Amino acid sequence: MSRAELGDTVKVHYKGTLEDGTIFDDTHGRDPFTITLGKQQAVPGFEMGVVGMVVGETRTFTVGPDVGFGERKKENRETIKRSNLPDGLKPEVGMQLHVPHVDGSLLRVTVIQLDRDSVVVDTNHPLAGKALTFEVELLELEPGSDKE
Repeated sequence: MSRAELGDTVKVHYKGTLEDGTIFDDTHGRDPFTITLGKQQAVPGFEMGVVGMVVGETRTFTVGPDVGFGERKKENRETIKRSNLPDGLKPEVGMQLHVPHVDGSLLRVTVIQLDRDSVVVDTNHPLAGKALTFEVELLELEPGSDKE
């Protein structure tokens, strides 16, 4: 039986939880998650947790911030003028917004402070600084193209 290795493409179902049991993501009830291991299509700890699995196996593992979404950085804050926000948007502390990044992608940020003329947002990933537990079931495995 083949074991998942770097370079293999895998389909998995997973449930991700935080230390307090809060579910932050769950693929059950939707299409499985497909990635090529080692291609940085998921956090490194997730990919490494799948390495060595066989089709049909379920594995539970926890990854720390160092191989997850990184540590929270206090300097990852940005001030946005309220005049640059979409018309009609009423920001509140804790609200998540999607703002354009320099490269054209959308960055998810969290409102942490409101002033009369501006909004301060935290640009850390919402899961930064957190230990993440994944329960993963390997559904399919396609060996990488460099294998026989």
